[in-house]
Amino acid sequence: MPVQYANPQVIVSTDWVEQHRADPNLRLVEVDVDTTAYDQGHIPGAIAWDWTRQLCDPVRRDILSKTDFENLMRTSGITNDTTVILYGDHNNWFACYAFWEMKIYGHRDVRLMNGGRKLWLAQNRPLSRDVPNYPPTPYTAREPDLTLRAFRDDVVQAIRDGGVHLVDVRSPDEYAGRVIAPPGMTETAQRGGHIPTAINIPWSQAVNEDGTFKDAATLRQLYENKGITVYQPTITYCRIGERSAHTWFVLRYLVGVDNVKNYDGSWTEWGNLINAPIVKGDQPA
Repeated sequence: MPVQYANPQVIVSTDWVEQHRADPNLRLVEVDVDTTAYDQGHIPGAIAWDWTRQLCDPVRRDILSKTDFENLMRTSGITNDTTVILYGDHNNWFACYAFWEMKIYGHRDVRLMNGGRKLWLAQNRPLSRDVPNYPPTPYTAREPDLTLRAFRDDVVQAIRDGGVHLVDVRSPDEYAGRVIAPPGMTETAQRGGHIPTAINIPWSQAVNEDGTFKDAATLRQLYENKGITVYQPTITYCRIGERSAHTWFVLRYLVGVDNVKNYDGSWTEWGNLINAPIVKGDQPA
């Protein structure tokens, strides 16, 4: 019998979306770093969330406040009981970030469309440029669940005390400090390298060429081969928190790691900290 994902209900196929996209209690959301791709054509009925403007605090570097999150849900026509299907570009990086943020604020039924925008386009499925306008809805978020989020002090403690896996999901060149950011990326840091003790498992190793997640057995082997178990606490990080949200989703919901947090401060915080320890090269320490 094939190995199953730990939580198979959190991903849906493109077929499922095409069959259910008109369901009245379902909201489709395309999540991208901006809305350029959405404006060129999106799944009919889908609304757009701009990661830069709508999923981040407009002043501080932070996730949305509880009040701002509630306002986003209300203006998106989402109630506490709405099934939300997220998808986006960049292999669902920013969709995973939105999933993570929605879980922090306790939304019950949120799922990812496997393969994201990339697969939908590759399969020549219908697109629309019409922007739907859903009536505002009531929404009450829970208090933030910070067991899903790592902060700088959590990372410092993990280095000092051990017992926590630090997973750097960036490219090998970023991890080694040969580059600070991928080409064309503006968010950067003063120094390159990686956090001491962190192992490098690039996010891309968890997906197939078409953007879908690899099967459950392959994912488990990928992380077990690097010493990641379902019982030991784990912290993921990247550069700005979106790629690490992707790996956070894979580890928590597909592999079944009990205690995994996303360090969304990631390298743009750590690589700018005064007196923070940094390792260069291809080895963890």
